[in-house]
Amino acid sequence: MSRRRLFASLCSMVFLVNLARVVFAPLIEPIATTLAVTPGSLGIVVTATWLGSALPRVPTGWLLTRVARHHVVAGAGCVLTAAAALASAAPSVPTLAVGAFLMGLASGVYFIAANPLVSELFPDAVGRALGIHGMASQVAAAGASIIVIGVVAVFGHWRVTFLVIALAAALATIGLVLVARRTELPDAGSADRNLLAAARAQLPIIITGVFVTGSVGFVWNGLFNYFPTYMLTKGLDQSTAQLMLSVVFVAGIPAFLFGGRLADRLSNVPLILGVVGGFVICLFVLPHVTGLWPLGVASVLLGYIVHSLFPVMDTYLLGSLPDHHRASAYTAYSATMMLPQAMGGVVVGTLTDAGVPFDTLYTGFGTALTAVFVGLVALHAAGRLPVGNVQPERAT
Repeated sequence: MSRRRLFASLCSMVFLVNLARVVFAPLIEPIATTLAVTPGSLGIVVTATWLGSALPRVPTGWLLTRVARHHVVAGAGCVLTAAAALASAAPSVPTLAVGAFLMGLASGVYFIAANPLVSELFPDAVGRALGIHGMASQVAAAGASIIVIGVVAVFGHWRVTFLVIALAAALATIGLVLVARRTELPDAGSADRNLLAAARAQLPIIITGVFVTGSVGFVWNGLFNYFPTYMLTKGLDQSTAQLMLSVVFVAGIPAFLFGGRLADRLSNVPLILGVVGGFVICLFVLPHVTGLWPLGVASVLLGYIVHSLFPVMDTYLLGSLPDHHRASAYTAYSATMMLPQAMGGVVVGTLTDAGVPFDTLYTGFGTALTAVFVGLVALHAAGRLPVGNVQPERAT
């Protein structure tokens, strides 16, 4: 029961750290109005969030060879509290970018520490546990636009959104520390003491993960951060455009749950290939979709397909990596794949400010990902992709 309570605390914490990463997407337009800048110029703020999420991952992996996972998670909660408070008072884009970077940093520290901890709390159902944990994260993404709309409607300003995040993060951190003190924690990672040795030993599966998630994540980051702006070009009003982003994220909630369970039961590589192929199809179809209801259906399909990738990839890695390499090898994967992913927002913002239409941009991304997909299929057919060691009978 104590492990379940700790897991519940982690789910509340992941809700907040992911909200911190995605909350800027529905705030792009109101922030641009307040600071008198173009939406495209705020791409640097979006990118700062994701760079912040990427850069601390290797140092965090090293820290986990010395410090208990739950202590690192609590530290991430403290950073998020301070960073959200800073963002709420930011008078300019550079200051807001610093706050965004620190909010992202808290999320990067959290995921490196928490995902291995979740997999070790429930070793017989890794995919299911990661799926539920990811679903809690996705609820934040799904509710980000609604939370922003509600806070702005009640308090009249987007800055209050960050104050709410700061307060909630402080309370969640205190709760997690209290629960962890009463929990018998797993020691599966006690032998994981050499980050570089683990990365070298698990290099094939790390490279595979980086190649897949880095490429898809780059496109997805650029797409969802400008999704409300993209929907405006489709003829929707601002409120409906923001709610359409929520539709994309809501569709990801069952994707995490069912994706994790499927990953426990089926071979992970075909699942990964299916998700990448489905996402490519969405990128080619979306530019040709117009009208409220067709856009709603396309958004649901897009959200479900792309969010299925994350629990499957985490199960593929964390369910396959041995105890003595798990956190360190996962760190190497996560830190590396986040770097290209972080650049999606600023690339899309820069290109659209330069006059490149969204439809042209996403069709081009679809073409590039088609090459990635074909390469993955060829490698799989040649037996060059690691199949992992996930065994279906482990699922409960």
